[in-house]
This record gives sequence, C-alpha cells and structure tokens, in this order.
Amino acid sequence: MKDIQDCIGDAGRRRGWAVVALLFVFMLINWADKAVIGLSAVPIIRELHLTHTQFGLVGSAFFLLFPISGVIGGFLVNRMRSKPVLAAMAVIWALAQLPMAGMVGLQTLLASRIVLGLGEGPALPIALHAVYKWFDDKRRAWPTSIVITGAPFGAGVIAPLIVLIIVHYSWHTAFAALGVAGLAWAVAWLAIGREGTAGQAPAPGATQPVPAAAESIAYRRLIFSRTALGVFLAGFAAYWVLTLNVIWLAGYLIQAAGFKQAQVGWIVALPALAQILLGPAISLASQKLTLLGLPNRLARGGLGGLCVVISGGAMVLMPLLKSAAAEIAMVTLAFSICGIIFPLGATLIGEITPTPQRGAMLGIMNSVQTVAGLLAPIIMGRLVDLGANPAAGFRSGFVMAGVFVLVCGLLGAWLMHPESDRRRLGLAEAAQPA
Repeated sequence: MKDIQDCIGDAGRRRGWAVVALLFVFMLINWADKAVIGLSAVPIIRELHLTHTQFGLVGSAFFLLFPISGVIGGFLVNRMRSKPVLAAMAVIWALAQLPMAGMVGLQTLLASRIVLGLGEGPALPIALHAVYKWFDDKRRAWPTSIVITGAPFGAGVIAPLIVLIIVHYSWHTAFAALGVAGLAWAVAWLAIGREGTAGQAPAPGATQPVPAAAESIAYRRLIFSRTALGVFLAGFAAYWVLTLNVIWLAGYLIQAAGFKQAQVGWIVALPALAQILLGPAISLASQKLTLLGLPNRLARGGLGGLCVVISGGAMVLMPLLKSAAAEIAMVTLAFSICGIIFPLGATLIGEITPTPQRGAMLGIMNSVQTVAGLLAPIIMGRLVDLGANPAAGFRSGFVMAGVFVLVCGLLGAWLMHPESDRRRLGLAEAAQPA
C-alpha cells in the first residue's frame, strides 16, 4: 500500500519539506523574540532601574494574552487557510519589536511584550497544523521535530549573535534586528508557502483515497482525555523550564554562577545545540518505534515524560554543584531534553483528535502549556528578591523548580495512553504502515 507521501509524488514532497524549512525559520524568529529579553536582562535592569520582581513581571507580561490568542488561533485555522494567518502573525511580531529601538520606559516595555505575546500565542499550533497538512500521522514526528527545533536555534544557537549586538551596540539594536527579521520572513512565506491536503482530500493521482475525517467529538471529551491531560501536564512543566531559560538563565549565570555577559551567550547556546541534536534524533527514534508496532503510550508518551523527568533532576542538581564544568553540564541537560515532549505531545494530540478539530486542540494544548510562561518568570523573580542575596535566591528557586518539573513529568508519563483514548472516543485504530 502506498502512503500519502508516495501519492503526492516528488513535487509534493519537495513542497512539503520547503514548508517545513520555512516554518523552522518561523519558530527560530519566534524564540529569538522570546530570548532577547532574557539576554538583555542585566542591561535592561540597570538602565531602567528595575527590581528582579519587576523584571519578572516583564517576562510574565509576554504570556498575559499568549494562551488566549493560542486558542483563538487554533479555532481560526480550522476555518481558514493557515498561510495568511502565519504571515499576519509575523508582521505583528515585527511591529511589536521595532519600538524597542528607541528609548523606552517600563510601561512601553510591558506593552511591547504583551502585544508580542498576543501575536506569538498561536505560533506553534498553527505551524504544526500547516505541517500536518503535508504528512500523515505515522510520519509526523520527524517533520514536527524539525519545526520545533527552530525554537532552540532561536533561543540559543543565535544567542551569541544577539549578545554580540547587545555588547557592541545596545539591547535596543537587538530588538530592532529581530523586528526586521520578522518582516523579511513574512515576505518569503507569502512568496513560497503553500497549503497541504493530507487527511483532507484525495491527493492527485493517488491509488488509495485519503481516509475521511472522523465525526466531530465534544471538545470536553478531548480535553479531559487522559492523553490530553498527560500532554498538558508534562508540556506545562517543560514550558516552565524553557521560560526560565529565556527569561532568567542569563541572569542566573551572571549573578549566581559568576560568568561574564560575553560568556553567557556561548553557555546559553549549549542547551540549544543539545536540543538540536536530541530533538530530531529522539523524535525519529519514537517514529521508528511506532512504525515497528510499539504502543504509542510508550513510544511517544513514556519517552516524552522520561525526558521531562530527566530535565527536572538536572535542574535540581544544577545550583548544588561546585564545579563550573559540572554546573554547565547540568544547565545543558536541564534546558535541552525537556523539549522532546513538545513534538511527541503534539503527535499524541493529533492521534486522538479528528482532523477538522486538530487545529483547535493543538491551540488548546499550546495555551494550557504556556500558562507556565505567565507564572514562572514572576515567581522566580520574587524568589530571587526574597533570597539573602540574588545568588542564594536563584539557587533555591531553581531547586524548587526542578522538583516541580520532575513530579509533573512522572504524572504526565503515567497519564498518556492514546490507544485507550482512541477506543473510548470511538476513533478507528490508525492504519498500519505498509
């Protein structure tokens, strides 16, 4: 039996992978927009005379409307093409960043981050929804992981470049550069991006029709399925980690670990590099296990949950180690491996959700998980201010965060059971690969 990729032919495959490449850059810019605030933390705090709690509020402000817009965006792409929505989002990001090129106060900084969060809220679910129009369920883990790998590129790999701009020019220039990048991506996407048809209509020249979409299922049943709850919980913990990364890791490395601003850019890049290697590799291994017949409760849920547990344990150890090399190693592990749950969790949500409802469920998933972004920065900032000194506050804050992440990872791994949920929801078993 030919799969959907055989049906659409070489031209269709090339177009699908072109879309994946563009959406990889889309997520890179998305996370660079998030990371620039953390990389600029020390100069912003000094220039605007902020407390750590106030700066934590700035970090949390980004997520004020982020979950709401994520849900709205998910429902929106159930009813319209994803191409114009993605282009509009990139333009909003650019317009939110550009005012930071000039002198600003706390109020302008807060407003900019709120608008940026509004525009970026639906980024991941809409990007994945666009990808899933080109790849069937059995072969989504690999392209999904590539798109999501754009996040560590944006949050870490280009961090040395952002820090270079901050050190040699200013943090204002770094924000402006990212605004220009958003506008450039929107132009490229409008010229090259296309909509796929996998799971929606028969592909041209197909010898087998694409399966018809399942009947609609009440969102309440989908949201409260054990698989969805497990994905939400493990993803919430992972997003807590990633938010601490982009908002507070640079500050921790400077104020608690004793590194200099120029060194921080390279250290922050290490978790990103590790995630770039681990993300696609583990996602591809998960996809191979699925194709070999291992239940997705283990191939996707168990594997993803284990990665979150490892991240939490590494975060607990990170501030307790005396060796700089060992501490950097734990930083690398803690802030990299947890991200595996995002592609695996998204494929699990796609597995238990009828195609017409997939965009909305991915939006709900993203919004629930990203509530962590609203809470983590302000809580960590408060803990730092309550400590005997910033170094002590950072250390206790990261230990507590690590314990929380570890527990959530264990519970999430136990909950995720797509085979059981498909039976309960009355969905047919996914077709076995040829």
